[in-house]
Amino acid sequence: MADLASVGMHGMQTSGNNVRNITTDQWAGVATDEIEDPRVWAEVIRQHVTLHPEFSFMPRKFKIAVGASAHDRAALRIHDMALRLHRNGAGEAGFEVMVGGGLGRTPFLAKTIKPFLPQRDVLSYVEAVLRTYNQFGRRDNAWKARIKILVHDLGVEAFAKQVEAEWQSVKDGALALDPAVFAEIAARFRYPAYERLEDGPPALAQARRADRRFDSWMGNAVANHKVPGYAIVTLSLKPQGGTPGDATAEQMQAIADLAERYSYGEIRVGHEQNLVLPHVAQRDLAALWRALDGLGLATPNVGLVSDIIACPGLDYCSLANTRSIPVAQEIASRFRNLDVARDLGRLHINISGCINACGHHHVGHIGILGVEKNDEEFYQITIGGRADEDARLGALIGPAVRYAEVADVVEDIVAAYLELRERPQETFPQVVERTGIEPFKERVYAAR
Repeated sequence: MADLASVGMHGMQTSGNNVRNITTDQWAGVATDEIEDPRVWAEVIRQHVTLHPEFSFMPRKFKIAVGASAHDRAALRIHDMALRLHRNGAGEAGFEVMVGGGLGRTPFLAKTIKPFLPQRDVLSYVEAVLRTYNQFGRRDNAWKARIKILVHDLGVEAFAKQVEAEWQSVKDGALALDPAVFAEIAARFRYPAYERLEDGPPALAQARRADRRFDSWMGNAVANHKVPGYAIVTLSLKPQGGTPGDATAEQMQAIADLAERYSYGEIRVGHEQNLVLPHVAQRDLAALWRALDGLGLATPNVGLVSDIIACPGLDYCSLANTRSIPVAQEIASRFRNLDVARDLGRLHINISGCINACGHHHVGHIGILGVEKNDEEFYQITIGGRADEDARLGALIGPAVRYAEVADVVEDIVAAYLELRERPQETFPQVVERTGIEPFKERVYAAR
């Protein structure tokens, strides 16, 4: 803890039945589609709830996420509470408030209880939600203590009414957000001293034409930045044959050096288990790519079928029933041809080694859950899940399959998708929504 404190970090509320760390979009502050920087709002809420005596012993842990973009990169609806910044018809910025999300053995997506909350009321409304949960949440059963169960049992309308009644008693008091307080917190977020650079420099286009591998990486791992002349770079931690989301100490030291050189000293982590350099000058992209390629960190598979989210599984976790890492490695090896992967488009595979769902399998386009049967590893397969702005839970396609069959099943599902899609732009979740699971189920189980 002392070492963390020396670099401005802490471990407060990282465990226990309290509000955990507030999370947000890994592109926050630089994304071209955001209304405001959501990190500021996450920090406003964090300051209020950290060490708050009323919320230090709630029925269960509580996770909050904040987003400010049309495209959800923070998996908002799988959190206990989420706030999405948007504008109403009058052009005013405020929050859509969602509650009751969470995965695990009883998965739910968060439901909207307040379509538009003025920004001045964010602290009072968060407090009203936490007080309502504190009052009505179950403490007699750890499996039923999360707010998702309370919202489900009461009904979202009844829960919203309880929150509204609590909020009316506090909304105009001391918790009404003072603009000066917000401005003071916002001022702590110092942005880099960006240079005035040419957007789309000719040298970059020339480098793309000269090297097909660099061009492929640019098209996959580099996103637009709100400041002209800069870019957002995602570093894939999913090389073929590697452990998904893993990096060696030597790689991290090298990434830190590259961040100092090319990204104003900043590295971010996304929930997809990749890293982000958020402030890279476009003129430096070719040099950065060469350095990453030498480190084995330039695989252009971000968002593709081999960009798998996986928990540690039985190899490292005492709670797991099955292995996750070898399954991910085998699936990735089946789709090592990047041309094939690009033809499939965005296709997210999520793997959890037990019902706790640390790999978010419920919201994977293809979700894989390890279960134990008679001391043997089996895996349930779901399809059609997603964690973005159109979030939904995947549907179970049939009986669990053995460890040795999982990669074959994934190949069968992918083959069915290619046959069923009506145009190359039709994504996997769109096909599942249009056709249902039956064509996939038939393809997987007919031969078995």
